[in-house]
Amino acid sequence: MTAQQEQLRANLLRSISHDLRTPLTSISGNADFLMQQSIELSEEQRREFYRDIYEDAMWLNTMVENLLFITRIENDTMQLNLQPELLQEVIEEALTTLQRRVGHHRIVTNLGDEMLMARMESRLIIQVILNLLDNAFKYTPIDSCIELGIRREGSMIIVSVADDGPGIDDNTKSKLFDLFHTGPRSSADGRRGLGLGLALCKAIIHAHGGQIQVHDREPHGTLFEFSLPAEEVILRGEENSDLGGGRR
Repeated sequence: MTAQQEQLRANLLRSISHDLRTPLTSISGNADFLMQQSIELSEEQRREFYRDIYEDAMWLNTMVENLLFITRIENDTMQLNLQPELLQEVIEEALTTLQRRVGHHRIVTNLGDEMLMARMESRLIIQVILNLLDNAFKYTPIDSCIELGIRREGSMIIVSVADDGPGIDDNTKSKLFDLFHTGPRSSADGRRGLGLGLALCKAIIHAHGGQIQVHDREPHGTLFEFSLPAEEVILRGEENSDLGGGRR
């Protein structure tokens, strides 16, 4: 094992110990308080504790999913099952998954009228979208607007996630997709994160034959975009017509 790999392993172990401890402490503390003081709390106060426990549990779930995915990709054990999927449907499924985690942010979608299709393993692309949205939630203030859009550019489909947060400095941009990189930005909830989410996004998108990039957004904010090779949409009527023509 090289010195760089040893350093990455050490960074990972330190990050895991810190990033697991923080939400677990919050979950156990809130659960203990509810068991001891639940009768004295109002319904609204109890709901607030339930919400905090749920959000911490979902954050832990995302982190564990990212760890599993990145381990499989790094070990070359990830076998992609590529199927043609409509981007609009994939994004709707991602938003349904994310519904209870949006909190005080607003998501505006621009999915267009054109049906856009790409070959993908949908659960992995959903994970990319969730990671990018979670990243936007983490680094933007309450009541911020997150924009999620899709468009076609030539032979590629572009998926974009834009926020109106403080943005990312150029030095951080160059390392943003590195495994275990944790940037200097402070998240809105104080969590540091393992630096797995964006590295995982890059690995997944590259495995699908696409690219992922980050740009500044004017007057402030960050724009993430990833591309996927487009697949032509064949309507049922057109497919039947082609089959009929082949029988003549």
